[in-house]
Amino acid sequence: MGHGGNVIDELMADHREVEEMFSRLQGMTGTGQELRDLVDEITIELVRHSVAEEQYLYPAVREYVAGGDRMADKELEDHARVERILKQLEKTGTDDAQMRPLTQQLVDEVSAHVQDEESNLFPMLQRACTAQQLDDLGDKIRRAKAMAPTRPHPAAPSSPTASKLLAPGAGLVDRARDFVTGRGGS
Repeated sequence: MGHGGNVIDELMADHREVEEMFSRLQGMTGTGQELRDLVDEITIELVRHSVAEEQYLYPAVREYVAGGDRMADKELEDHARVERILKQLEKTGTDDAQMRPLTQQLVDEVSAHVQDEESNLFPMLQRACTAQQLDDLGDKIRRAKAMAPTRPHPAAPSSPTASKLLAPGAGLVDRARDFVTGRGGS
């Protein structure tokens, strides 16, 4: 969950982790609990990552990067689409005919988002911020991921202030539910 380093190193390590999970997902042929466990693992990682970006990365982009408002708004739209897919996956049985198309849609959406961040947003942020600012953002991202929800909440407000206030409580409830059900424990 926490990799260390500045914000870009931290988030790129998350991206590589999710890509590895996607490779496992695409190589999986069966259904059942193994598929559910992997979809849950991917969901947990993506939700934590998204919440942390919404709380700290995108506000920094708005503040430091020229044209940052437009960039941050686009990234938030990407997150909203991914969160809706995750919510659908949460409700879909592993033997449902929609499971594979939904997982492919998730892979496609997240892969495009990652490509955009790594090719455009991260280089612009790196040019706009000092090394200390990037390190501080990395620390904030790691703390936010530790407290973030583990389940999609598409109806939750996405403003950084609301997220900072609501995410720790939702995260606590989600982690309690995960503990009781054994979700994400594999």
